[in-house]
Amino acid sequence: MISKNQIKFIKQLEMKKYRQREGLFVAEGPKVVGDLLAAGFNPVMLFATDEWKPATALHTSCVNVTPDELRKLSFLQHPQQVLAVFPIAAPLNPPRGGMNDTSLGGLRGAADGLVLALDGVQDPGNLGTIIRIADWFGIDTIVCSHDTADCWSPKVVQATMGSIARVNICYTDLRDFLANSPLPICGTLLDGVDIYQQQLPSQAIIVMGNEGNGISPDIRQMVTHKLLIPQFRPGAESLNVAIATAIVCSEFRRPR
Repeated sequence: MISKNQIKFIKQLEMKKYRQREGLFVAEGPKVVGDLLAAGFNPVMLFATDEWKPATALHTSCVNVTPDELRKLSFLQHPQQVLAVFPIAAPLNPPRGGMNDTSLGGLRGAADGLVLALDGVQDPGNLGTIIRIADWFGIDTIVCSHDTADCWSPKVVQATMGSIARVNICYTDLRDFLANSPLPICGTLLDGVDIYQQQLPSQAIIVMGNEGNGISPDIRQMVTHKLLIPQFRPGAESLNVAIATAIVCSEFRRPR
């Protein structure tokens, strides 16, 4: 049996100020919750229906709920067997001295060569999809400007489909971060060079901009490699930022 206080507490975590105050976020569904558990995230609250019962054997603190009770807790239109509340991962601070083996700080995987930088991406669905794209292409680190959407919101967490368990995400002054990085800075711009005709660097920071305005003017000035995804049919609407991210990441991972 769940209490009204539990319902109220979990519903409050939809808002960023409560997530920040409590240091907690909500994840739902067997895939997302399962991936977080597998990555070592330890839930402070766990609610599941009988359908998820075999997977709850390792979690004695799991509260068994009915589908109707889960619906009261859930942020989804169609709740999916399990809902968990996890501690927010400790924020990662990008090194001011740039990206190298001795100054990586908390940026696990940055030495692998590619880092995504998000400049004001606002839509939770886009951010979640970009995190999922980074996971697919083996990019372990995403550096976000402070005006990028909160990666711990329920909509973003759900859109990652579990990838948030495997990708490091930090929020910082993006201009300061880029100014102190020795890596090439690549960004998609209308005056860029056809991405399919370039020899792309093996190590780089890939900057993706806001849905409506693209890369901000200050950050645009810092881009050292201007890329263009060519348009093959005039009149087509511009690409969604998540789709553009997938195309760019795919080209960087293409053997050359």
